[in-house]
Amino acid sequence: MNKNGIMKKVSGTAAKVGFKLKKHSPEIFIVAGIVGTVVSGVMACKATTKVSEILEETKETLDTIHEGAESGEINGKEYTVEDSKKDTTLVYVQTGMKFVKLYAPAAILGALSIASIVTSHNILRKRNIALAAAYTAVDTSFKDYRKRVIERFGDEIDKELRYNVKAKTFKDIEADEDGKEKTVEKTVSVVDENLPSDYARWFDHSVTGWENNHEYNMMFLRAKEAWANDKLKADGFIYLNDIYYELGIQKTKAGQIVGWVDKPNDPDYQGDGFVDFGVRTVMRETAEGGYEEAILLDFNPDGNILDLM
Repeated sequence: MNKNGIMKKVSGTAAKVGFKLKKHSPEIFIVAGIVGTVVSGVMACKATTKVSEILEETKETLDTIHEGAESGEINGKEYTVEDSKKDTTLVYVQTGMKFVKLYAPAAILGALSIASIVTSHNILRKRNIALAAAYTAVDTSFKDYRKRVIERFGDEIDKELRYNVKAKTFKDIEADEDGKEKTVEKTVSVVDENLPSDYARWFDHSVTGWENNHEYNMMFLRAKEAWANDKLKADGFIYLNDIYYELGIQKTKAGQIVGWVDKPNDPDYQGDGFVDFGVRTVMRETAEGGYEEAILLDFNPDGNILDLM
């Protein structure tokens, strides 16, 4: 391999290593900060074991100064009260410097460790801000797209596309006029089993708030939707996880950030200003190859309310 090829390979490797270090820099800084904090504590404890030596040396020196001030001489030389004051001040200054030198390494390492932790926090905060901005852009773009679809093709087409509604043929058993059972084919519009968004949920037997009575479930959902809007008006905000909890749906990480805010007088507010569960009674395919009536909840959160408050 020639020199240019080697340099190119080394440069590429260095770039990859640099990228990985930058990618994992928050973890590196936080680990370095934690380790540094522990080590600085150990160093401080070790330094403390030498404090008694410094204090003992200082005490002996001060005792000599006090004795000289009382007798008027030290080592056969005249020693005045003014000399003792100057020497006492000098001893205190020297002792303070000894303590600074003793604890300086631990203090410096501790300060660097704290700075490392703060740096990690700042990097993560900047990344979260960037992610929130990206999410807002994508969410706004998707909502604009849906508006254009509704304007051109109507609300029904939008729902068919959003929920991937497809007409499927199923075999069913029915009784004729004479009471004889016969197998018939039925064409039913069923929705895709995959949820249309990360916030949508099925309200079915997997949810603790569900009952084996469609009318009761619909009444329950309407009551909870009214409760959610009352809470939004009262508190000024509500998280998606608050609603999940009330419905008996398992909470999510996104649900602790995403939600609604009440900002009726804010001209820049782009949300709906109300909580809509998006309750829809649909048909979905069962694991046995048939179909069943199901309730789909397609919520309308404003987005990351930490940035909207």
